[in-house]
Amino acid sequence: MGASLQEVKRRISSTKKTEQITGAMQMVSTAKLSQIQRHTTSYQVYADKIRSVITHLAQTHLLDGKVISDSASTPKKEKDQVSGLDMLTKRNVKHTGIVVITSDRGLVGSYNSNVIKQTMELIKNAGHTADDTVIIALGGTGADFFKKRGYNVAFEYRGIDDIPKFRDTQQLVKKIVGMYDDETYDELFVCYNHFVNTLTSEFRAEQMLPISAINIGSDDLTQKSDEGYAPVYEMEPSQDAILEVVLPQYAESLVYGAILDAKTSEHASSSTAMKSATDNAKDIISSLELQFNRARQSAITTEITEITGAQAALD
Repeated sequence: MGASLQEVKRRISSTKKTEQITGAMQMVSTAKLSQIQRHTTSYQVYADKIRSVITHLAQTHLLDGKVISDSASTPKKEKDQVSGLDMLTKRNVKHTGIVVITSDRGLVGSYNSNVIKQTMELIKNAGHTADDTVIIALGGTGADFFKKRGYNVAFEYRGIDDIPKFRDTQQLVKKIVGMYDDETYDELFVCYNHFVNTLTSEFRAEQMLPISAINIGSDDLTQKSDEGYAPVYEMEPSQDAILEVVLPQYAESLVYGAILDAKTSEHASSSTAMKSATDNAKDIISSLELQFNRARQSAITTEITEITGAQAALD
């Protein structure tokens, strides 16, 4: 019985240590969630503005059937510079690129499994296979998953900051658009978990390239003013020059917004998972303490009975 009591005491001690660890991790995740939510709120103002500009350009059909001109007013594309006009190029789809945003570590509940499962369903429902699918993995979990299953992981990025920086996204967009320009893939989707609230997230798959009026949802917006006339814009120095500036900013905002949204969902999932683990540890401790008290009471009762029996035998 003594050995049993000692074993229960060891289990109680180890479980309490686990509770302390998961409790600390929950507080860290909650702090990160609060910080990134404040950052996302301020960034959303910029994202809404750039999307509004793109929507207005789409309403003028400037994004439809764009022909690259040789006008002197069109900025010359420099080395490693993202070309906005390249993002409008449409061609027959032979390979589909998918940006999959996951975490680099575990302890985030069903966050990673949900993204990967839904992405696999997207690939299956679209009739794609590992041969015609190109994966751009942002996060180690997604990269390792698709590599093991024979997918072409053309690019992977690990170690995304808990609070991502916008300048890091610019390099990612250059890489992604460059691969599209090199015909590594002919269309590109971004797959991630959208943050709804602390307990809920939902999977999203948004088409990033090629950019078109349909992709940005301009068809759902009113294309005429209150007087019944479609807006007309005068552009200086040229349409191409404006697109070369605005479209890369839109692509950067889309990728950075998805990463921010995914990271917010990751921190929320981590906080929820650690809270669940802490609560489970408390339940186990309570059960073990009850088991320990019952075993100790039984041992004491047995000893008292033995002493009483021995005393009665002496009398």
